Amino acid sequence: MNNTSRSTTFMSLILLLAGVHSCSDNSRKPLTDIPYEGYIQVEGGRVWYKIAGADKSGIPLLVIHGGPGAPHDYLENLEKLSTHRPVIFYDQLDCGNSDRTGDTALWTTERFVNELSQVREFLNLKEIHILGQSWGSMLTVEYILRKKPQGIVSLILAGPFLSAPRWAADQRSWIAALPVALQDTIYKYEASGEFTAVEYQKAMEAYYAKHVCMLDPYPECMNRMMEKMGADVYQYMAGASEFTLNGTLQAVDLSDRLHEIKCPVLFTCGEFDEATPATVAFYQSKLPGSEVHVFKGASHCHHLEKEEEFISVAGDFLKRAETGTID
Repeated sequence: MNNTSRSTTFMSLILLLAGVHSCSDNSRKPLTDIPYEGYIQVEGGRVWYKIAGADKSGIPLLVIHGGPGAPHDYLENLEKLSTHRPVIFYDQLDCGNSDRTGDTALWTTERFVNELSQVREFLNLKEIHILGQSWGSMLTVEYILRKKPQGIVSLILAGPFLSAPRWAADQRSWIAALPVALQDTIYKYEASGEFTAVEYQKAMEAYYAKHVCMLDPYPECMNRMMEKMGADVYQYMAGASEFTLNGTLQAVDLSDRLHEIKCPVLFTCGEFDEATPATVAFYQSKLPGSEVHVFKGASHCHHLEKEEEFISVAGDFLKRAETGTID
């Protein structure tokens, strides 16, 4: 190779490396050039968003709430992950601070996937971590499978709802451990379809105290979430309650496609979670290299019940995913 060729090759390498560095810097640019709170026009209406730690330079974390129809409020303590990175919340259409359309034609997984994509595009999130809680985990995985997006650094799937049949079976197991009187009440009203009956609602509250959120009283963020709940979209897609799964999602099962996810994944659950440790271990078996953390003495809202532990575990995973030190 002559001197001219060496010089040309060397300059090409320098330009290539400079281009890679520039791309990485752009993808991590702080989100200070847009309002930290506002609305995004998506298919069917406007969704509300909020950014915590917009001035931080780390790779942003996008938080996807559950339900469908359970707005972000109960997840707001995850702002504590914004020490090194922006943490972004949004309320899906028809709940929380977002537009209420009442249009069942918009309540499809495909549209919610498109909504997530539109939120990401509006915020120019070239590189992101995603944390999906409960139904948010299903929406996150559907987004990965349907869109095959670039720039996903890692996923945290908390209390994952990835197989409706397994979810339904797990709730039957938990119900079987309730006092017989509560079991009989649940079965009675599931048979009659009278889900607004006071007795069914009381049985539901007793179940939720064991498997949804064990904190007594509920923290203010949980009460606010329930006040702003999109009950219609929840009942249409999920069902009458967490254990009566009779909505449009009742047959969805993504477990056999989990191996298609190529980024690092952390599954989390509580010891008494609706997403049981056995089921979460099953999901991990479908995704080689993924990790699981079970929070002892906690339930579905283990991010609230074991907040300090959750922030530590999630923060460590995000850092390891960014530095490529995950085993």
